[in-house]
Amino acid sequence: MNTPASTRPMIGILLDYVAEGSFSSRPHYALRQGYFDAIEAAGGMPVALPYQHGVMTDYLSAMDGIVIPGGFYPFPKSYYGEVTDTDEVIHPRVAFESDFAKAILDEDKPVFGICAGLQVLGAAMGAMLYRDLHDVIDTEIDHLNEKPAEEIAHEVAITPGTQLHDIVGCDTMGVNTAHREALAEIPDGATMNAIAPDGVIEGMEIPSRKFAMAVQWHPEFFRTPGDPNQALFEHLVEAASNG
Repeated sequence: MNTPASTRPMIGILLDYVAEGSFSSRPHYALRQGYFDAIEAAGGMPVALPYQHGVMTDYLSAMDGIVIPGGFYPFPKSYYGEVTDTDEVIHPRVAFESDFAKAILDEDKPVFGICAGLQVLGAAMGAMLYRDLHDVIDTEIDHLNEKPAEEIAHEVAITPGTQLHDIVGCDTMGVNTAHREALAEIPDGATMNAIAPDGVIEGMEIPSRKFAMAVQWHPEFFRTPGDPNQALFEHLVEAASNG
């Protein structure tokens, strides 16, 4: 989509966080390029959002839409319905995004949650998570697999009548996978729009919002024009364009 930069809606992408790594021995932000490429290809202007609590409301005012991406980082015990220790250390990303996700929904800002982003939005609405779905669900699907993310790992069934079904235009589709945690339930006010053959929740949406979509897989690895995964980013950008 060859859209002039001046007309592109601004899509904020929450960054991930690394305490130390190959880039720096000090804390730094990191996120795969694919998220930014998918937004640009969909006609949006991708903007990286660090965890600056003092400008959270400014983010919401300036951005036309938000992506909450995936990531491997520890959630607080409360997300699993466990008793919180007084000395529990909250991860920097959780400390920011738990409030940010609620504010996004309160402001009805178009939002797309990906993998961990699905879990974050679910938790923001009061849903509990499975710490390790393989401990509670008898399944032959290895949801945390080692296949390249560009490869299909399993299929999901798309719920008829949902916005997701309208966007992807199919009853089933193949997805990649890289997650151990999963939503244990769909929160009040949301609708499950995708489910794996073993019953694992693979997507949800919030019908009362302009565009509040979340999926458990990583659609940013499938950016071919016409691919239903790229269509998700296109609909986010479209919703952001319409205010």
